[in-house]
Amino acid sequence: MITPRKRRGYNAPVLQEPKSLSAEQFLLTTLIVKLAVMAVLATMLARYHRFRHILIFERRAWPDRLVFALSIGIPLTAGVAARLLLNYNAADLTLEGSFLAGLIAGPYAGALVGLLVGTPALAAGEFGALPFAIGCGFAGGGLREACPKDDIWRFTPFVFVDLHRHLWQMFRKLEPNWSLILLLAPVALELLRQALGARFGAARIFHLEATSPVMIGLVVLATVLAVATPIKIWNSARIEHRLQEQEKLLLAAKVEALKNQINPHFLFNTLASISSLIRSEPETARTLITRLSALLRRLLRNQEHFVTLREELESVDEYLDIEVIRFGPKLTVRKAIEPATLDLVVPSMILQPLVENSIKHGLSRKLGPGTVVIRSWLEQGRACIEVEDDGMGFMMERLDQPMSSGIGLANVRERLRVIYGLSYQLQLTSEPGRGTRARIEIPELTTPERITA
Repeated sequence: MITPRKRRGYNAPVLQEPKSLSAEQFLLTTLIVKLAVMAVLATMLARYHRFRHILIFERRAWPDRLVFALSIGIPLTAGVAARLLLNYNAADLTLEGSFLAGLIAGPYAGALVGLLVGTPALAAGEFGALPFAIGCGFAGGGLREACPKDDIWRFTPFVFVDLHRHLWQMFRKLEPNWSLILLLAPVALELLRQALGARFGAARIFHLEATSPVMIGLVVLATVLAVATPIKIWNSARIEHRLQEQEKLLLAAKVEALKNQINPHFLFNTLASISSLIRSEPETARTLITRLSALLRRLLRNQEHFVTLREELESVDEYLDIEVIRFGPKLTVRKAIEPATLDLVVPSMILQPLVENSIKHGLSRKLGPGTVVIRSWLEQGRACIEVEDDGMGFMMERLDQPMSSGIGLANVRERLRVIYGLSYQLQLTSEPGRGTRARIEIPELTTPERITA
């Protein structure tokens, strides 16, 4: 240390030697970074849809096992290379990665990960690394074959908190406690690695050298946590993925129920029209039955909840064929469809209730001829569809009545709400004696996510 030289009222700065970490502090830092590396890797893998899908199913095909092994093995191999080239010991997760792969995906996946991570170390002269890594993979795989799968996913970093409870259950029931076995397995493997390292040296098998029983305990603890932390992260991803799948199934079931509700409603109204024509116009009634049969066959063939606007308009045309026969020259249908909207994706059977509402409530009470206009266009990334009639219209105070009490419009509104959430608009405007206009605004989608019944 350089002592300051005193001058008249002036003290020179004291220069101190830089402090360095002790061996125990350096080892503790390495263990903390090691856990962080494992947690980051597990979190990154859990973000990929294919990897989460592999975690869901316990019975995995060989391609899935291979993808799982490579997803873990390649980053861990890079970590071993970083340890060899950069002397970055915290990146070497040979034991934890091989054992974890075997525990989750089976012995062969674990052995493959062990082969990947052990090869660079073997090339560097660590002859014990490859057989030890492969052995860890087989140890995890063998434990997976014997252990109930749910107990594997229940293995968490907090297993030490409930250690006394697991011990009590094991002695009380006199049967194996798999949480304890899953805890003891990485402990035994780490102690084995420490023993091999002490016997043959760090040049033959890599291990974090500990100089005291306390530090050995911390090394063992870090190994257990490095195995349990990814399991906890991946189990949370599994649960989240399953909840998303259940939400999709629930959405599909709700959309199907709403769609099935509209079909009997439409059928009842059409049969009522046919019934009124059977005696007065039997030939017209016969033609209506033929058209209705064709339309019903189309509905039975089409089990998709989403169709293009072109397909939806074709279904509306078949319905309008029936109504034109019923009303004759009194009914006129016009279309103003932008070509760019024909390939947009819309919920199936979403326009027919609007057209039916215009005819039934707007034009059927009108004495003279009536017109229904169907429009579609794009506006600021949204698809706009309108169905307008020049019928009798509604009073302003009665405008909300069709939306709340009528099956058709209420069904359309509910389906739009279920599918699009807050990203849709359904507006109904009317003027007595001038007609009614129903307008739908939905997100512009051109790639359908088809949900089949």
